[in-house]
Amino acid sequence: MKLTFNLKFLIIFIAIFIVEILIAKYVHDAYIRPFGGDVLVVVLIYAFLRIFLKTNYKKLAFGILIFSFIIEFLQALHYVNWLGLQDSKFWSIVLGTYFSVYDLLAYFLGYLICLLFKD
Repeated sequence: MKLTFNLKFLIIFIAIFIVEILIAKYVHDAYIRPFGGDVLVVVLIYAFLRIFLKTNYKKLAFGILIFSFIIEFLQALHYVNWLGLQDSKFWSIVLGTYFSVYDLLAYFLGYLICLLFKD
């Protein structure tokens, strides 16, 4: 693993970040906002890390998938309450407040998309 700067992934990160903001602000449905946003967040994290890291893309994508799964399982344990952030709308949205098997599927689809970004 090497430190680097990758302009391509910076552009991808900014584009996905803008899409995520637009989804959060303007889309209030039962599919795109909860499912599509979760798919994209995995790709967003992947793109952010690839801006600065030159590493095995498969291992990085898998690590992000595992991280996402851990966060989702922590939601089942109401970890936002543990952190004392339950009254913060921002942190409740960012960290999530409830477990969903569909979120795990969304994260897996995001992982598959990350695998398309070969070295």
